[in-house]
Amino acid sequence: MKTFTYTIRDEVGIHARPAGMLVNKAKEFECAVTVHKDGRSADAKKLFSLMGLGVKCGDSIQVEADGTDEDAAIAALSEFFEANL
Repeated sequence: MKTFTYTIRDEVGIHARPAGMLVNKAKEFECAVTVHKDGRSADAKKLFSLMGLGVKCGDSIQVEADGTDEDAAIAALSEFFEANL
């Protein structure tokens, strides 16, 4: 299992458009991808699960990848967050 922590910089947080893009990125990998915020977690491959976290600007989240391609997933998702959120 690999993880990283990221603080959301997008002024409206993880809203519909970037959440959809994140789901598509997470689905590129076989491993499980989970986003954690304030003791709650969401499957990053499911849009409504991810949106249900209510992530706002300034919130810190932890992204976790667990499985065969977790190293590649963490690298790609970290890059995704830096570029989009």
